[in-house]
Amino acid sequence: MLTIDYANCLSERVGSHGIDPTLLVDGAEPAEAIKAATARLAQTRGTGWERWRNLALDPVKSEHVSAVRAIVKECQGKFDTMVVLGIGGSALGNIALQSALNPPTYNLLPDSKRPGPRIFVVDNVDPANFKAVLDYCQSFPGGLERTLFNVISKSGETAETAAQFMIIRSLLQRTLGNDFARNIVAITDPAKGTMRQICNRDGYRTLPVPDGVGGRFSVLSPVGLFSAAMGGIDIDALLAGAAEMDAMCSRPSLTQNPAAMLAFLLVELGTNLGKPNHVMMPYCNGLYLLADWYRQLWAESLGKRVDKTGQEVFAGFTPIKALGTTDQHSQVQLYREGPNDKVLGLVQVDSFDRPVPSDLAIPTGMGVDALAYLEGRRMGELLNAEKRATEYAFVESQRPNYTIHFPVLDARHVGQFIQLWMVTTAYAGLMLNIDAYDQPAVELGKQATFGLMGKKGFEEFRTQVDRTLTASRYQISG
Repeated sequence: MLTIDYANCLSERVGSHGIDPTLLVDGAEPAEAIKAATARLAQTRGTGWERWRNLALDPVKSEHVSAVRAIVKECQGKFDTMVVLGIGGSALGNIALQSALNPPTYNLLPDSKRPGPRIFVVDNVDPANFKAVLDYCQSFPGGLERTLFNVISKSGETAETAAQFMIIRSLLQRTLGNDFARNIVAITDPAKGTMRQICNRDGYRTLPVPDGVGGRFSVLSPVGLFSAAMGGIDIDALLAGAAEMDAMCSRPSLTQNPAAMLAFLLVELGTNLGKPNHVMMPYCNGLYLLADWYRQLWAESLGKRVDKTGQEVFAGFTPIKALGTTDQHSQVQLYREGPNDKVLGLVQVDSFDRPVPSDLAIPTGMGVDALAYLEGRRMGELLNAEKRATEYAFVESQRPNYTIHFPVLDARHVGQFIQLWMVTTAYAGLMLNIDAYDQPAVELGKQATFGLMGKKGFEEFRTQVDRTLTASRYQISG
């Protein structure tokens, strides 16, 4: 199991910048509040927008896994490349799983060395980036005919994904004619919406975006499972790990519940001890893009102007990603000597020799005294020594920090990590008394985009944008 070492968040280690450990014991007010929150989450799990809580449990798990496997089986051997079209929660989890559980050179491996097709997740409408991916797909024998496109959109009306899909659909029609639908798998609402209408009309294979599962909570649904399974990732182990963590995160005791403890520490440090900036710093390249997934989850869920009573509270914390050891040389100077307004979340992989041997020995015989201390050691040993040294340096500067330990980096432990943070977010929402499942501030930008692009019914937004952002005299140009 993952373990969390949070001693460096307590006043015993970081003085007045840490939390009094007596607040954590049974009978203390925070510990009793956690018991109540745990009971509340037990009552609401599987209902409303908390249906994500059951994604790793039967019967939901078996239904989704069976549907995913059926389409994977249909596609096996027919496609050399797969392109995922999506944005936000429809993309970040897919990217994170591929980065964590497949080698960084996965797309460069020959077909005989890969368990599935090359996988690209295109999560933006940058035309140069999109064209480069399409050109690359068409550079191989078979080109588009051997390329599978996985479009993910619950409604079908998200502008970025819709634009990507419209280009792909037209390109496939021109290239493949009436057979173009066989190169598309859509993950969308099972019953309604624009994308569902298109799927029914064109005859695409489809998987569901489950009801009551928002995008940032959807990685353990078909949204994330399909591309993972196509890439040879063990989705059974992924979901088993999530289920194991969910059981731990259902315990009523604060000191026995990792999600409750993380939420309490981060909310308390963020709201009462002046530390609203929350850094996630994995000491593992494979986990770096899970920090991107965490950033959306933490920011979009908790950043709210009003609480559940309608009172303005401007809640939320700013998630920041960093990479150890790389950012020891770019960020740690600020983290140690800049404003003491951060909580540092370090992530360590204890062994790099499982499940696949990958830790490298540093050779002997260099013949330089200054480097003799490295000879015969291992790179993983150096990486984790640097992490521990940085942890020590943070404590010396009274900077609160915690460490999440992965025994090994595999699908089971990644599943635990994902479920841990989703449940942590649910607890934090209760503690802040905000709705962790809506995102009203995102809507204005969407509506303004519709207006600027000429969508009927949104003309007033174009007028408002033009009025607000008229050419300013505060400009510098050549």
